Amino acid sequence: MNRSTAANWVSQAGGMVPPRVDPSSRLTFLDREEIWFGRSQGESMRSIAARLGRAPSTISRELRGGMTRRGYRPSFAEQQSRYRARRPRGGKLANNDRLLEYVQTGLSAEHSPEQISLRLRRDFPDDMEMRVSHETIYQALYVEGRGQLRRDLVTALRTGRTLRKSQGRQQPGSRIRDMVMITDRPAEVEDRAVPGHWEGDLITGAGNASAIGTLVERATGYLMLLHLPEKHGAIEVRDQMIIAIEKMPAELRKTVTWDQGIEMAKHRDITIATGIDIYFCDPHSPWQRGSNENTNGLLRQYFPKGTDLSGYHPEYLEFVTDKLNDRPRKRLDAATPREALHQLLSDQENSGVASTS
Repeated sequence: MNRSTAANWVSQAGGMVPPRVDPSSRLTFLDREEIWFGRSQGESMRSIAARLGRAPSTISRELRGGMTRRGYRPSFAEQQSRYRARRPRGGKLANNDRLLEYVQTGLSAEHSPEQISLRLRRDFPDDMEMRVSHETIYQALYVEGRGQLRRDLVTALRTGRTLRKSQGRQQPGSRIRDMVMITDRPAEVEDRAVPGHWEGDLITGAGNASAIGTLVERATGYLMLLHLPEKHGAIEVRDQMIIAIEKMPAELRKTVTWDQGIEMAKHRDITIATGIDIYFCDPHSPWQRGSNENTNGLLRQYFPKGTDLSGYHPEYLEFVTDKLNDRPRKRLDAATPREALHQLLSDQENSGVASTS
């Protein structure tokens, strides 16, 4: 459960949300969105730090680490943080100069990492210190700071690539064809200033046997739910997505960002039918759909985990969407998602009229 969801539940029960008890813990994606929102409203670093229960120096470091050419971006900051967290610290090559020199000599002679690893066993049959796997050599080349191998040696590899291709395996039958990744998504999506860019997902019931689809508009948090009473496979999700998107005004049909769940295998059908572009997140990267993840947490108040979601009628789903779309949001300066969406659409319409007059 995320902090925002817990805060809502505690508040509705008449209690108080306790302050953070561990300021040294890592910032969450929701923290980063709060930082971005605060700075966009001109809030000082000290004020943001006090609100999040953090030291001002933590906010300062975060702003520096998440800075892009377009300013601080929560998704970029989260990605950088996760990269730093899993980056290897040191390694076998970093602690063995003789082994390091041997590997560098082999790479300079255009030997592959696998050939070098095998040759070490032949040249030093009794010296267990002169052993290294080909995978460790690859990591030393491609992961910054591991093993001190010179980066220019990468070009000595037969591929000549300066970035290594992923060696992950696709599960049989799970591949989604013709995916367009989030890195190719228009830059305006990140800014949340233009309406019509959505994030989608499924919330599932007991044993993943039932589900409800969710669509959240990024700029305003406006919510739409997909009724999936029987199955939630690619065909059912496609059909309900088309119905939902066709209810939207044309100016709200820009993009949808989804994870790589197999329920989106028919994404091309959705695009052909509605004209909306669909982009896919990187694997295991829920922070790339932060608005959707936050809203899914709020929805658990109405659709508890471990229950059968197939029994909820469309009328109840409409009741829930009205509840959340009419709930004031802090990041919208106490406006509701419905009000914020109407305001953005009105501003766009007025801007269009002004530009043609």
